[in-house]
Amino acid sequence: MYCKLLSAIVLGVEGRLIEVEVDIAAGLPQVNVVGLPDPAVRESIDRARAAIHNAGMKFPLDRITVNLAPADMRKQGSAFDLAIAAGILCASGQMQHDELEGALIIGELSLSGEVKPVPGVLAMAENARSAGLRRIFVPPASAHEAGLIEGIEVRSVPSLADWIGGRSRTGAMAQPTINAGTAGEPVSGVPLDLADVAGQLQGKRALLIAAAGMHNLLFLGPPGTGKTMLCRRLPSLLPPLGDEEALEVTKIYSVSGKFPGARAGLLRERPFRAPHHTISTSGLIGGGPVPKPGEVTLAHRGVLFLDELPEFGRGALESLRQPLEDRHVTIGRARGVTRFPASFMLAAAMNPCACGYFGGDQSEQACSCSVGSLARYRARMSGPLADRIDLQVEIPRQPVSFAGGGMSSADARERLGVAYERQQRRYAAAGIRWNSELSGSLLGQHARLASDAEALLTGMYSRLGLSYRAHDRILKLSRTIADLEDCDSVGLEHVAEAVQYRALDRQTPGYESGVSRERKAGREGDLTQSPAKSRRKTAES
Repeated sequence: MYCKLLSAIVLGVEGRLIEVEVDIAAGLPQVNVVGLPDPAVRESIDRARAAIHNAGMKFPLDRITVNLAPADMRKQGSAFDLAIAAGILCASGQMQHDELEGALIIGELSLSGEVKPVPGVLAMAENARSAGLRRIFVPPASAHEAGLIEGIEVRSVPSLADWIGGRSRTGAMAQPTINAGTAGEPVSGVPLDLADVAGQLQGKRALLIAAAGMHNLLFLGPPGTGKTMLCRRLPSLLPPLGDEEALEVTKIYSVSGKFPGARAGLLRERPFRAPHHTISTSGLIGGGPVPKPGEVTLAHRGVLFLDELPEFGRGALESLRQPLEDRHVTIGRARGVTRFPASFMLAAAMNPCACGYFGGDQSEQACSCSVGSLARYRARMSGPLADRIDLQVEIPRQPVSFAGGGMSSADARERLGVAYERQQRRYAAAGIRWNSELSGSLLGQHARLASDAEALLTGMYSRLGLSYRAHDRILKLSRTIADLEDCDSVGLEHVAEAVQYRALDRQTPGYESGVSRERKAGREGDLTQSPAKSRRKTAES
């Protein structure tokens, strides 16, 4: 007697259909599971045997062979339990096979026969719909998650006994709705607003530009100046995820076992991940014997915030270089190669030196670092990594008397709406969403400079010793600044401002940048206005 059903596994963040074949033949009682199963899959036979007995059915005392196809793909996890138990019951004539044809079966069995949830149901359900399946059987706890995929009937199976008795229930088709919190961060109940940060107009301007084009951002300054406060307010400026983006992000959190089961829809707020500096390279990038998503993938379509950047391990930081360029992570193992999406905005904060006071006001706190100590501290972040950060902004200490936060997050979102709309119209047919994703011919087409702006950038390229990557990132940043000003063309003032945000390219020990001198002279511009005259004067100097 033979029976074939369908189940699924997750490879990376995508589902993959697996055929579960069960053959029962006369012979000594024996069960063999073939098709490269891992220990969790082999143990499914013991769970299925106990669940079948406790459901009031008979486990066949014959020779049973279970094949998981394709046979050359390694299978892991407990998602096959329900399909294997159903295959054994159908092959032995104790369960009807009709309603299981063209259906996907997912679920882990307890010894009592209860069906437990497994991670990655959303990715499996999407793959089932793409393959033309019309029905999916899932645990009750996963019914609303599978229901996020339209066009497929979802039936929940509370237990094996209920299923055999014909008491599976049609799952509610949950519709995509806005979730109540930020993915990856606990909801504190207190919204973070840009107006909470007093002063720091230059930092707020940089934050606005970074949010407008999803550009990588680094704040550099003494401790206690508001670097972390500014970065943690990035989610309050970013737009909600679109439908396609929301499905991508929700699939990642489903595969990682972090799907918010109590919520009814797709995750709509952009992820904000802030790992501690003790994180390993595998934790940051992803990995393991069976590769799992890391923080860069959990931050997909959102923000990865690295506070105290030089305190992270050198290996972990250097591993960010490829994802920042390619927007995905490829992890190779002996079992195969897995690819994870990793299109995120990097936001980081660091002190200028180990003690934190290099380049500050000597009347308040003097730097105690030697030249060698300063060089070693700066070397913790390599030049190639710094080259990939679009905005490198100095955040000076604010006077105690400074009052008022200025622009709120709501005001900032209103201003950012102009830049978002311009990018949506411009890249509607290009397959990208943000200025930071421009490359090749698209960059030359959409970030074409006026003659005076081109001359300025060419001069700065030589004077600052910029790499060609930095040159292109200044072009992208200039395009975003022009979008914020609602300008079609990229002009001299936009390039001049973009160049000012390359603080690490201009800094050497004992050298004070023009931007710092402007701040100390009290010439910080209004955040709501483009300080073109001030930027041009600084660039010409």
